[in-house]
Amino acid sequence: MTLRKKLRDLIASPRLTVLPGAYDALSARIIEREGFDAILAGGYAANGAMLAQADMGQSNMRDYTDHYARICAAVEIPVFVDADTGFGGPHNVRQMVRAFEAAGVAGLFITDQTFPNRCNYLPGKQVVPLPEMIAKLTAALDARRDRDLIICARTDVASIEGLDAAIERCNLFMQAGADMAKPQGVPCIEDMRRVVREVPGPYMATLSHAAGREHLSHAELEAAGVAAASYPSLTLFAAAQAVTRAMRELKHDGSLARANAHAMALEEYYELVGLQEQVAREEAYDRAAAAIVAKRAAE
Repeated sequence: MTLRKKLRDLIASPRLTVLPGAYDALSARIIEREGFDAILAGGYAANGAMLAQADMGQSNMRDYTDHYARICAAVEIPVFVDADTGFGGPHNVRQMVRAFEAAGVAGLFITDQTFPNRCNYLPGKQVVPLPEMIAKLTAALDARRDRDLIICARTDVASIEGLDAAIERCNLFMQAGADMAKPQGVPCIEDMRRVVREVPGPYMATLSHAAGREHLSHAELEAAGVAAASYPSLTLFAAAQAVTRAMRELKHDGSLARANAHAMALEEYYELVGLQEQVAREEAYDRAAAAIVAKRAAE
């Protein structure tokens, strides 16, 4: 089974699929090691990790393609990614879909914000007219080579015009052929239930630190009919806090005495990054090469 088919099956199952957010390849490996079935890689975390900046639409398609390719290569579970606005018009969207497919992503979402977009939870957003978004969505659907690649159409109109407008847009996106349609900025369980009732297809909830710390349990989300829940910024914020604390201890103490309490043990880190497997592989190559040379010398 391909990773794209696996993601489709996960989201279609009656159980909630949890997608923690990865900000780089190492955080993705940790998510996989801790037993999660899928990963989200979003623009908020990408801009934080790549640029140390807030998500204001400043990264381009090539930045994201390279970033997502490294994340996908680090794990053996599906990766669902953020495609922002598609990085332009329909031609740009086609190029993005082909590039993201080649990078190995299992699913992506495109938003209806104007270009350049920004994090939904930041002020100053605008959305494009519906025909423009539907044209880009159609281009994305037409461009994919693998029909198992999930294409989700996201609308950010709820924080501008309200949830009614967001639901209307989502229904039109589904009519246009999207695999999923997602209104962004739905913070409460009652509104999530409404989206599940009124928008066909699976619904993915976003529980982002940028929106405030949400405390909805997985059981509550599953009972509401939510198919998947993403935590796009948890690893980013956790890493930023851990590094900050370690650096403060180092600066204050002038030694590693207390800073090490915030660091992973060396043995655990080597296990995480697969050092033993790398060494074994290297030694096997060396043995095979030596055998070839010895055989040639004996002839």
